[in-house]
Amino acid sequence: MATDGIVVIGAGPAGAAAAIGLARMGEPVTLVGESRRFAAVEGVSARVLEALRGLGLEQALRAFAPPSPRRALWNGALSEANTESLVDRQLFDRGVLDDLQRLGVKVVRGHVAEAASAPGRHEIRVETADGVRTLVADFLVEARGRAAPGGGLPRVRGAETVSLLQYWQGPPGSAHSAVQSCEDGWAWMAALADGRRYLQLTLDVRSAALPPKKALADYCAARLRGIDAAAPFLRDAEPVGEPHARTSTPVLNEVLAGDDWIRVGDAAMAVDPLSGNGIFQALSSALQAPAVVATLRHDPARAQLARQFHRQRIEQLFYRFARIGRDFYAQETCWPQSPFWAARRGWPDRAPLHAEVRPDTVEVARRPVVSGGRIVEAEVVVTPDQPLGVWHLDGVPLAPLLKAVQAAPGRPAEAVLQGLDGLGAEAAARIAGWMRTQKWIF
Repeated sequence: MATDGIVVIGAGPAGAAAAIGLARMGEPVTLVGESRRFAAVEGVSARVLEALRGLGLEQALRAFAPPSPRRALWNGALSEANTESLVDRQLFDRGVLDDLQRLGVKVVRGHVAEAASAPGRHEIRVETADGVRTLVADFLVEARGRAAPGGGLPRVRGAETVSLLQYWQGPPGSAHSAVQSCEDGWAWMAALADGRRYLQLTLDVRSAALPPKKALADYCAARLRGIDAAAPFLRDAEPVGEPHARTSTPVLNEVLAGDDWIRVGDAAMAVDPLSGNGIFQALSSALQAPAVVATLRHDPARAQLARQFHRQRIEQLFYRFARIGRDFYAQETCWPQSPFWAARRGWPDRAPLHAEVRPDTVEVARRPVVSGGRIVEAEVVVTPDQPLGVWHLDGVPLAPLLKAVQAAPGRPAEAVLQGLDGLGAEAAARIAGWMRTQKWIF
């Protein structure tokens, strides 16, 4: 029986990135998804916009407001150093689906009611506007975010966290956002130019003592009115509808791929929203997924290597963002005994965000890399801060160059590198200088 080839479940940034990458490689891919069912706003950095532009998501990019200031009141100090572009997620999601179709990805718009898997075969039942449709895939990409079923697989979890999102409507104005810490958590506020305001409280599940669901709207409104940074967002505004509660606990799935399936985006690992890197990490985990999928499908001899590559990169992303959050939480010292802050300022570990690198800690090792749309093994430069290795710089493999420099102590690196791999004097000097900035060589 013919199948639909690769089916991607989930139409967020990770699912879209994986589907576009697979389509560009000529793989048969169908994406199933729908826009987010609840209204929400997110803020992103310029690098996210650049990544979306690189994927060709033109319609989705139109959903972003121009960069605007982000005020942060943290540890009693006010900062306005950062900017972010706010986006209506429902509008963004609809734009993504339109872009995917324009880019040649087969799209089925609807809600996945059921997905049943057996080796080499996945049946996905989708509720669409035209009725129920069943897809049969020989490979499944799970990209449904935090809502993706866990399948009973082991997970690493951070402190249990809940975020309460309340939508308010006020008069039109300029787009802007703010964040403020409080004794039992923190609040993020965003205003769009059309007067919509989205205010979110992030709290500790165990110590929050939340009221019953019917009293949640009054609870959120009262709490927000007590937060100084929220005042401009509440001015002349009224809450609309009921608050939306969602988990924001950091989660890492420990099994991320099989022979005929893979998890990407928040379905693979989800970070604390404090980092403000949700869409960025989702894209980061998905951009290299097509090479993993292609290797699993077409090069089974390297299947274990492909799974190792995917797992190591997801784990590195997760712990990097977890440590960014930890260090930011540790900056807040006003409430040292608060359960919320105490549980987060030391998790996931005490390892530094950036490990110290010295020439004697740098070595060459074999690691999985992406080459020609497949996962292969190559010599890379491994450091305490880059344990997965650095393969090349501007297309020039670095491991043989570093070995040559290490084998010639006392000689200037520029002189050693000149002529290797066809490097001229200028290129040799540039690479030697870069190695010194990385502290690989003296």
